[in-house]
Amino acid sequence: MNKENLQLRRLGENDKVLAFDCGDEDLNDFILTDAPLYYRVRLATSYVWEDSITGEVFGYFSLAHDRISLTDFPSNSAYNRFRKQFFAQGKMFKSYPALKICRLATSKSCRGEGIGSMIIRTIIASYRNDSKAGCRFITVDAYADALPFYYKQGFLPLSKTDEGADTRLLYFDLQSVNPHE
Repeated sequence: MNKENLQLRRLGENDKVLAFDCGDEDLNDFILTDAPLYYRVRLATSYVWEDSITGEVFGYFSLAHDRISLTDFPSNSAYNRFRKQFFAQGKMFKSYPALKICRLATSKSCRGEGIGSMIIRTIIASYRNDSKAGCRFITVDAYADALPFYYKQGFLPLSKTDEGADTRLLYFDLQSVNPHE
């Protein structure tokens, strides 16, 4: 992978990714077939990191709007503890705006080269520095085997109710980073 040729490209409804293999059939199928449909019906927008010369895709991610809400917690008191951690003063809401990482995958051909971390930094920077609407958190339903990656990026579990499950709801507080990083 030549990092000098890397470019980020947003996929539209007529864009196709012809080849991608991250080792997970569901993640491969999404970027190869479903991403244009999700874009067309406004469920998610997908982006690829690709070689600007060869078109080889090294990684991708899909984003949608989300929220962290009262229903994500096992009890009102658990939600109130979370809320007070970030919003000790001010109006109490039943939900707070978030950005959802719907899917994130890196090609098997470039594992360990930092593409996943680069994707997370790109998402954080774009919403931290140029958000078009209020957005305090990033959420992801992380596969169990991807938890160490997300923890390393600064994501935390939202509650203990999904501990040990196939996926776990994690969050990242956009207020926790320097806006000029």
